[in-house]
Order: sequence, then structure tokens, then C-alpha cells
Amino acid sequence: MHSPLISILTPFKNTEQYLPECLDSILNQSYAHWELLIVDDHSEDRSATIVSKYAESDPRIKLLKNSGQGIIEALNTAFSHSEGDYLTRMDSDDIMHPDKLSLMLKDLQQHGKGHIALGLVEYFSNEGISDGYARYERWLNTLTKTGSNYSEIYKECVIASPCWMIHKDDFLKCDAFNPNLYPEDYDLTFRFYKHNIKCIPSSNLLHYWRDYSTRTSRTHEHYAQNYFLDIKLRYFLELDHDNTRPLTVWGAGFKGKTIAKQLVDNNIPFYWICDNPKKIGKSIYGQLLYNFDYLRELEQPQSIVTVANEGAQSEIRAYFKAQNMKPMTDYFFFC
Repeated sequence: MHSPLISILTPFKNTEQYLPECLDSILNQSYAHWELLIVDDHSEDRSATIVSKYAESDPRIKLLKNSGQGIIEALNTAFSHSEGDYLTRMDSDDIMHPDKLSLMLKDLQQHGKGHIALGLVEYFSNEGISDGYARYERWLNTLTKTGSNYSEIYKECVIASPCWMIHKDDFLKCDAFNPNLYPEDYDLTFRFYKHNIKCIPSSNLLHYWRDYSTRTSRTHEHYAQNYFLDIKLRYFLELDHDNTRPLTVWGAGFKGKTIAKQLVDNNIPFYWICDNPKKIGKSIYGQLLYNFDYLRELEQPQSIVTVANEGAQSEIRAYFKAQNMKPMTDYFFFC
């Protein structure tokens, strides 16, 4: 039986401490027909030397130099050299489960093109995992078990950047890594959603996600909250906004203000709902803030919810349910 080639795309920068574990986990895969396109993003430590030694002993490992700067350019460099029918991404500080490639490939072969294979993830750290990351892990895995990842895509990135596999044709249909937009994993996830790439449910723990204080997603400005909000609003307006219906924004904290300011700047009309008595009736960015009761005056509104408090979110969901309003059609949680 033909064994298709899987291309593993991996950028690295100054991860000498973690690369051996990462590379060993790839070498120990039960599925052997893969190529690793691993790209040095101008490392200043011994990372490139370590990878070079692995490449010398296994021709499936191909060490490349980033032709530009940053993760997106590194991923594009890797992709431009890939020859596989299937593509997956791996982070240089993480660890693969031994059956990760075989199980993802099996899912894709069973479901065919137009699908993306996923797996459960588990954070690990020498310093312990914070409550925030533990909650994110549970939330993400809950979505993945049912393949309902897109149902909450406006909250956070719903596909783990180093734990997916897709047919190359579908990846090209989604425009690969071409948009130079950060956070690149979230933007790519939205493009999977845009092109209706269906998520295959999975209950297999396939990826061990390392957390540490100097990890890029913790420290780089491109992963700051405002970048996430930019992506959320841009895709909402493109994919889910119905401009024949009144639009409401719930909440006037940092996220609510950021979304409101962008809507004002883009001349998109909306109503701003707030439960803070100090803000209700006042104007911010030239936009009047209304109390909750004002919603009764709006006919079939679409709502962006930026309220982070879990208790308040439960109350808001109950309100929408009582109004027979549906998620991802009538309301969208942005946090």
C-alpha cells in the first residue's frame, strides 16, 4: 500500500535546550514516511549545530535557513521546500506522541479532502502550568473531541498551532502562510473556517505543548491582545456580519473599547451595551453607551460580546437562549 509523504514544517530560534527532545520525538514516530523541513530563524545559540548533526544522520531532516525574518517567513521557507501530500506543523520546543503522524494521517485518509485532522494537547512545564493555560487546554480539548472547534472561534484560537494535519491541496486553497499577519496560527485557523475545512473529531492525546517564560507567544508583541482582536473583528465583518441587522457590542472594558474604536474608525454603525452605571449614558469615541434594557428596542440584533466575567457570560447566554438566538449566527463571544 502506498505510504504518502508527510511534510513537517518547523521553525526554530534559540531553542537549543529543547530541540533534542523535539527531534527525538519525530524520529520515534510509528509512521516513518515523513520529511522534516526545519528552518533556522537566525538563532544565536547552538540550535543550528544541534539540528545539523541530526540532519547528517537522517536524510529525512532538511535544515534550512530562513530567507526572511520571523515565524511566518520561516514557515513559508519550509513550505516552499516541502514535497509531501500532507502537511503538519511542529514547534521546536514541543514533543510529539509516537503515533501522532499515523493517527492524523489515518483520520485524513478516512475523511478525505476538505478536512483537517486534530488531536488533544497537554501542556507541560518545569515551572508548573498556570490556571489560565490549564483552562485553555481543557476548553480546546473539549472542542476537539467533538470537532466543534469553529463554534467558539471568536473566543480564542481553536486549533493548536502545532497539532493539525491537512492535505496540501486544501492548504493551498486556504492560501497557506501567505498573509503576513500575526498571530499567524489564529489567522490560519480563520482561513480554515472561511474555506469550510471540516474539523475531524479526535480523542487522541497527540501533542505535548511546552510552556516556559521566554516562549514566543508569551513575550512577542505580535501575540498581544490587540492583535487577536484585530483578527477577530476583521473576520467577523468578512464572514459573519449581517449588515441588514443592527449590531450591538456588549461590554466597555479594554476589549469592548478596542472593538468599538475599530467599528467607529471603519464607519460601521452599532449600539454599545454596558452594565457599568458610571458609563451608561456617557459617550466614548462619540458613541453613546446604553443599558441592557435598550436591547428591547432593537429588532433581531447581532451581538459581539466582550464581557469576560464567567458569571456574566452565563447570564448573557441565558438571555440569548430565552430569545431563541443562536451562537455564531445571532451572537458571538469575543472572550
